[in-house]
Amino acid sequence: MSKSLQAIRGMNDILPEQTPLWRYFESTVAGLLDTYGYRQIRTPIVEFTELFKRSIGEVTDIVEKEMYTFEDRNGDSLTLRPEGTAACVRAVLEHGITGSGQVQKLWYIGQMFRHERPQKGRYRQFNQIGVEVFNLDGPDIDAELIVLTWRLWGLLGIRDAVTLELNSLGTSEARARYRDALVEFLSARLEQLDEDSQRRLKSNPLRILDSKDANTQKVLVGAPKLEDYLDEESRLHFDGLKARLEAAGIPFVINTKLVRGLDYYSKTVFEWVTDKLGSQGTVCAGGRYDGLVEQMGGKPTTGVGFAMGIERLILLLETLEQVPESIHRQVDVYLCAFGEQAELAGLALSEQLRDRLPNLRLQVNAGGGSFKSQFKKADKSAALFALILGDDELAQQVVGFKPLRGQGEQQNIAWDALAEHLEASFAQA
Repeated sequence: MSKSLQAIRGMNDILPEQTPLWRYFESTVAGLLDTYGYRQIRTPIVEFTELFKRSIGEVTDIVEKEMYTFEDRNGDSLTLRPEGTAACVRAVLEHGITGSGQVQKLWYIGQMFRHERPQKGRYRQFNQIGVEVFNLDGPDIDAELIVLTWRLWGLLGIRDAVTLELNSLGTSEARARYRDALVEFLSARLEQLDEDSQRRLKSNPLRILDSKDANTQKVLVGAPKLEDYLDEESRLHFDGLKARLEAAGIPFVINTKLVRGLDYYSKTVFEWVTDKLGSQGTVCAGGRYDGLVEQMGGKPTTGVGFAMGIERLILLLETLEQVPESIHRQVDVYLCAFGEQAELAGLALSEQLRDRLPNLRLQVNAGGGSFKSQFKKADKSAALFALILGDDELAQQVVGFKPLRGQGEQQNIAWDALAEHLEASFAQA
């Protein structure tokens, strides 16, 4: 017997029962970004592999271990995008939309791919919403991104479940000085480090700071501190950010071990974390990457952004029971028609209602059926009201109007008064 078809491990279907919550979340974020003046950009899922090696860093875990990379028929090395910033930078460079200091405030949504061990809320194909801003170099735009996410948590009802962690990585020159001091300190204690940290000491030593190994963390207690190596420009920038967050009333904690996993970050880095999802605690993270555009062949262009994992935030909403009841109702009105003539009249009437009420979610019964079976389907649809058309209603040019979710008797409504009656009934529901 042939093996049954199934999805690839870590790449999941989102079923119709789940999509209302996804649509609610996505529309909430998109609507908020609109109010802050951000515009959507859409980039391909597949890019040349070199793009990610140059931007993320060849010695990062993502490039070394996690990317889905393959050769196409032309022999080109292609990669399913593991994150969104590199593709966004490539797009703005290719189309010249950040030239001459043009400010761009962009956002995107889509699938990313990393070959990691699947866990709850962490998958090999996952969905992100990201925001990128180019050609603004002050702490004010860093603050806006954080204020924006704080407002989003309020809209979703999860503010009490998330904590903002901040750090500054300084300029590349300051970070290089700190890197040298850290490597010197840890090299003298190499045998006390875990195996992964020993490997990272030569390739990406700053990532050792967020090691989860308890013994390595004990060693790091006496290690040089990044804040002691910050340049004056980065200190002023970080102070400006903190002052703005305090003015906006947004609580935060300084995490001096927060370095992020990508090579392109500089100055501000931040994470929104939660303790409600076990070990997978980061739900949104980002920071400043002022040298990335130039590193990828463009003119010096400042940049800052963040990305949020949709799966984790959906899981957080469910865990905290912050899923609005209303999103599960996909139908407002269900039209039952009995007999061919009633079906013909019902089709015409339903399209007239859609003309008058463009946002009405109206489902017309299909497949016929008895009075009992059609009403059973109407009730299962979770509609608020049922419309009934049979021979008697046709003869009188009325529609039976029956509330399905509350008090009220069935009544007959004239066809030409039905739209107004529905509007008034929704206003009272």
